[in-house]
Amino acid sequence: MKDEIFKKPLEKQFEFDKSVASVFDDMVSRSVPFYTQNLKLIVELIDHFTPQNAKICDLGCSTATLLLALYEKRKDLLLSGVDDAKAMLEIAKSKCQAFGAKVEFYQKNLDDFEFFTNDVFIATYTMQFIRPPKRQEVINKIYKNLNKGGIFIMSEKILYEDAKISKKMIEIYENYKQDQGYSKLEIATKREALENILIPYTQNENITMLKKAGFSKVESVFQWINFQSFIAFKNY
Repeated sequence: MKDEIFKKPLEKQFEFDKSVASVFDDMVSRSVPFYTQNLKLIVELIDHFTPQNAKICDLGCSTATLLLALYEKRKDLLLSGVDDAKAMLEIAKSKCQAFGAKVEFYQKNLDDFEFFTNDVFIATYTMQFIRPPKRQEVINKIYKNLNKGGIFIMSEKILYEDAKISKKMIEIYENYKQDQGYSKLEIATKREALENILIPYTQNENITMLKKAGFSKVESVFQWINFQSFIAFKNY
């Protein structure tokens, strides 16, 4: 379904409910620049850095698009996904069933999730929705529950430290969304809806957070203005 959520005035605080879940795949593909290409890159990174039968956990898996891409690439991978939105997981389970992909799903908020050991954790545009006082704690749990030599791949919307540059980047991004068919009203309404819900960090803040958790090496692997992906290595 086409994303038309923000064509009308807000009636409640933004949440990943049934109405959002039903259009999420369209929403994210039109709202996040190079979303599909970034997911393909993540799949390639995991393919190159993980052994056979590696355990992969997608934190904030939404409708399982990335998990299904991993399944198509490597049938040996042991896949799991976590999301606190019931509506998202219902779609995710339906998609995986249709493709015959075996994936374990957990409906949990990451603040309360009982992490278990994996070779890879992924968080694509997920950490930015965790309140800053809790964010480092979640990253620490990710690090603790990675096997030796494991990796964490994180994609985030980022802030620029320079206010003038930040303003220009926001303008470029809003032009991008208009090119994807969103009206100025829809863009403004969504921005208002996500205020104080989506809280991005700067590039340096993200890297510092990862290194504070214990990751020995952190590299940027993708960036388009204020969207960036990192790969962090445990015991590199």
